[in-house]
Amino acid sequence: QVQLVESGGGLVQAGGSLRLSCAASGRTFSRYSMGWFRQAPGKEREFVATINSGGGSPYYADSVKGRFTISRDNAKSTLYLQMNSLKPEDTAVYYCGASRFPVPMSFERGKYDYWGQGTQVTVSS
Repeated sequence: QVQLVESGGGLVQAGGSLRLSCAASGRTFSRYSMGWFRQAPGKEREFVATINSGGGSPYYADSVKGRFTISRDNAKSTLYLQMNSLKPEDTAVYYCGASRFPVPMSFERGKYDYWGQGTQVTVSS
């Protein structure tokens, strides 16, 4: 069992930056690929980024490539998402998830076993 808690969301102006964190409980964090997804109002949850269990092979959605960076610290059981050059279209609730599947399979929403409760990111124009 893995419990995930996101933090770091907030309101930021376009062009600004935020760093999201996802703290995991349990001793098995390092066994899972991890991912970030987001859901805007009226839209389905969409893939943002994923990283394999050892911290390698980061994989990004085209919409965030070059602006977002996913990373993890297995010693701290924490996943991160550094978001730079934010745009109004990045506004959404951001969720972290844990997957038994390796990258790039872990870009699929259905491949996730555990989800956090989400953190709101709002980018004003």
